[in-house]
Amino acid sequence: MTKPIIELKKADLTLGDGASSVHVLKGMDLTVQRGESVGIVGPSGSGKSTLLMVLAGLERVDSGEINIDGNPIHAMSEDQVADFRGRNVGIVFQSFHLIPNMTALENVAVPLELAGRSDAFAVAREELAAVGLAERLTHYPGELSGGEQQRVAIARALAPHPAMLIADEPTGNLDTETGRQIADLLFAQQAERGMTLLLVTHDHKLAARCERQVRVRSGEILDEENADDKAAAVA
Repeated sequence: MTKPIIELKKADLTLGDGASSVHVLKGMDLTVQRGESVGIVGPSGSGKSTLLMVLAGLERVDSGEINIDGNPIHAMSEDQVADFRGRNVGIVFQSFHLIPNMTALENVAVPLELAGRSDAFAVAREELAAVGLAERLTHYPGELSGGEQQRVAIARALAPHPAMLIADEPTGNLDTETGRQIADLLFAQQAERGMTLLLVTHDHKLAARCERQVRVRSGEILDEENADDKAAAVA
């Protein structure tokens, strides 16, 4: 049996100090298989976005273990985590986080250049074509629609060919139809590339498209449901 790509063990995290401190993750355990799509759902403030940030190495846990593709990122230095994340984890946020004075092509290529890739612009062109933006390479974010900006952000996340894609409310700033198109794109790219997809969303229809749903409340995982469970329930 192949080793899980994500093994989170007793992850505990408190943010803030004193009376303002919040116990965000409470000894959380999570295992995700390579190539699996997992929807993470729960009320606002439940800890689901923090869970993604911990798995991406953007937040450090107070205690517990985080093993990504066999790498113990909880034991790495900040520089080591950043290097690992740049090569292995793609991240898409609700807000697109594009650099406004760079074109779509530059927004995708520059992170690759900073990582030392000599083929950065060639890869960026390929990735933008893969998300349907081959004709928008020289446009700046302000000249693109919200859906197009999110496509650029997805191309940027996919460009290093990560083993894992993390998406935090990727359709949250989009209208219903554009959001559906972005969701279609994410699942199509995940299937084509064999990536693991972790998706935080308030949209239960979107979460239901994942192979498994994980429900989070008050920093704890309440339950999990996979696609076979859903099919059995309908039958």
